[in-house]
Amino acid sequence: MTSSLDKNYSKAYGNSLTPGSNPALILVDLVQAYFEPECELYADVDSALQSALRVLEIARERGILVIYTNVVYQGDGLDGGRFYEKALPLRHFRKGDPLGNWAAGIQPHETELVISKQYPSAFFGTSLASTLTSKGIDTLIITGLTTSGCIRATCVDTMSNGFIPIVVADACGDRHESPHDANLFDMQAKYAEVWSESDVCDYLTKSIKAAS
Repeated sequence: MTSSLDKNYSKAYGNSLTPGSNPALILVDLVQAYFEPECELYADVDSALQSALRVLEIARERGILVIYTNVVYQGDGLDGGRFYEKALPLRHFRKGDPLGNWAAGIQPHETELVISKQYPSAFFGTSLASTLTSKGIDTLIITGLTTSGCIRATCVDTMSNGFIPIVVADACGDRHESPHDANLFDMQAKYAEVWSESDVCDYLTKSIKAAS
């Protein structure tokens, strides 16, 4: 049965975006802090990591641009500004802290791009938009953590910078299902296409020519 909320949203936000033929994949902040139970950032999101790794494998087979982000601050957190002041667990991302290392299975290749950021969006204060433009990218496939934070911020800025955002629902995670589900719902309504891992893999295998 369709709820009144669904009806209300469908009247205003029922449109879809069509993905392009030159996508890139971004893996947002898949680092140890979110997988270490003793860390307050622990989010119990191993299934999202495994989904992201499967998408990564196909992206590499198709030869598309792969991008990773992490969060890195100088020792006193000065470059983190108000975000660092507000979100106290960000101290774990000071340069050299092992909790900022990549999660198990994440190992960027030399030909892949790593962007270190200080704020939620992968675009804010970074070269990401210029890089995507220079490579003729039209679509950004978004995976990583957390859905209500850096994924949403990156999704909105993907659209704002003129690229088509595809958020992979299975390959994103949050520490609670309510903000995860609510933000996926809202991103689908207003900013992006929210697809399953299966749909994204079909798109990559059927629409994108494999790397030679």
